[in-house]
Amino acid sequence: MCADPNVMRYIGNGKTRTADDATRYIASFEKEWNERGFGLFAVESKQTGELIGFAGLSWPDFLPEVFPSVEIGWRLSKSSWGKGFASEAAAAALSFGVNKLGITDIVSIYQLENGASARIMQKLGMVFDRRTIDPTCEREVGVYRLPKQ
Repeated sequence: MCADPNVMRYIGNGKTRTADDATRYIASFEKEWNERGFGLFAVESKQTGELIGFAGLSWPDFLPEVFPSVEIGWRLSKSSWGKGFASEAAAAALSFGVNKLGITDIVSIYQLENGASARIMQKLGMVFDRRTIDPTCEREVGVYRLPKQ
C-alpha cells in the first residue's frame, strides 16, 4: 500500500515507502500504543479478511502548532477507496478516542488537494480550523477540529 504512488500522493512529500520503511513505521505505531495508550488500528475487509489499511489516533509531531491535540487519520489501499471503509474506520477510531479514552481535543490534517479526506472529516462532524504549511514537506495543509462539547 505504501509503495503505491496513488496512495502516497497526499502523504508528506508524496514519496512511496519501501518494505523496510513500512516495518519501521509499524514499530513506531506499536511504540505509540505502548507509550500513549492509543494509536493506529489495522483495517481489514469484513468480507475477505484482507488488510486494506489503517486508521486511528496519533500524536501529530510533524505539525506541532496543533499540540496538544491528537490527530485522527487513515490510509487505505487504492482498491478500497470509495466504498465507505475510511469513513467507517475513522468513525470507529473517533468513538474510541472520545468515548473510551476521553480525548476531546482531536484534529485531522489533510493536504488541500485531497478533497476526499476533507469530506470524511466533515462526515465525522469536524469543522474547518485553519490552513497552514506542513514543515516536513512544505505543502499546504488544512486542519479540521472536533468541536468543543
